[in-house]
Amino acid sequence: MRLTKFTHSCVRLEHDGGVLVIDPGTWSEPRALAGADAVLVTHEHTDHVDVLRLAGLGVPVFAPQGAVLPDLAPLSVTRVGAGERFTAAGLTVTALGGRHAAIHGGQPDCANLGYLVGDAVYHPGDSLHRPDRLVETLLVPAQASWLKLTEAIDFATAVGAERVFPIHDAQLNERGLTSVNGWFAETVPGYRHLAPGESA
Repeated sequence: MRLTKFTHSCVRLEHDGGVLVIDPGTWSEPRALAGADAVLVTHEHTDHVDVLRLAGLGVPVFAPQGAVLPDLAPLSVTRVGAGERFTAAGLTVTALGGRHAAIHGGQPDCANLGYLVGDAVYHPGDSLHRPDRLVETLLVPAQASWLKLTEAIDFATAVGAERVFPIHDAQLNERGLTSVNGWFAETVPGYRHLAPGESA
């Protein structure tokens, strides 16, 4: 499976001719969706879903039950819940978790699903929900208002994936990204930073 990282939390997975894109938000590059066969949305925040772009794409979109997506354009969405297994772009997907991580000061959270794709790649969205099985590749949130770096490191260490790539990093400047990458690289085996557009 070829994995290409795009800005922030957007990831493109290609396997046997199928293209699956996760969390193409307003900060991600439109080219991430070129030739996409299906899209997974972890939750409703605009840095993870660009409704207008998806409405024009015309491919199956999967999102959590209870996610409130802006009514900006007609968008056909298949709602999924935690524990469900389904097929998207020819790949088996298991939905895990259920809620967004606590943000700050009692601000309401929202529905959030992590997706385990092909029983190999795990994208947790905006949560640190640990999968109940081993995964080969973990996409770990690197920076957020709801996150401390030590929590992300502990999460990645506990999951114990062979390969670990950062996501949710668009608000880091160059100095911050260097610091975060340094900490992950020193503490998490298999960690590697992918720049937007870079594949592994």
